[in-house]
Formats: sequence, C-alpha cells, structure tokens
Amino acid sequence: MKFMFEVYGLKNCDTCRKAVKWLKEEGVEVALHDVRKDGLKAGQVAFWAQAVGWELLLNRRGTTWRGLDEADKADLTEAKAVALMEASPALMKRPIFVSGDAVHVGFKPADHATVRQMATTGD
Repeated sequence: MKFMFEVYGLKNCDTCRKAVKWLKEEGVEVALHDVRKDGLKAGQVAFWAQAVGWELLLNRRGTTWRGLDEADKADLTEAKAVALMEASPALMKRPIFVSGDAVHVGFKPADHATVRQMATTGD
C-alpha cells in the first residue's frame, strides 16, 4: 500500500491549496483534511501544540482571531489556546503537515525541503 500524505487545513485556504498542488506536482499522493468540515480527533490539537509550540500553531493574524472577544484573547495559556483552536479550527495556522510524530506548520518556500522529506519518507 502506498503512503498517503495528509495535510490539515481548510479547503478554501489559498496556501493549503497551493501546498496540495505542489505536493501532487512532486509526485506525492496527498489528501487535504479540512479541519472545519472533517473535524479533528480528540487530543490532536494538543499534540500539535506540544510538537510545534502553541504560539506557533495559533494564528493571531486571521479574521477568526480578530473576531474573538477580548476576554478570550487575554491571559492566554497553552490550555486556553488549545481549547480555542479545538472550538474554532480556523484559529490554527495552516497548512499543518503531519507524518508520524513529526509536525510542521506553514508553507513558505523555506519550508519546501522539510515538507518534501516528510511527504516522501513518511517521517
């Protein structure tokens, strides 16, 4: 059975679409897991937050963040940030690449080598 690389994000996110397109052009079998539509497993956000740091995972630049109450934005801890991201997955930076225990967030040109390695080795 061939390895299917899963990318987590939103189907209407331009960066997620670019990442999936690029991976397919690289010959990688890839599927986009829409975190809003498809949901997430219990503990998944907490695992990602531990792997990359909740500060990196939390997208404070998006419209979802700007729409939060000030009380939700105040006094952030890892637990509070994870709870917010679980309740509203659009609060996570994307795309999120997961392979085994390896997690990578974002898709800038500097990230391509890391993503390529994760996608082709399963690590």
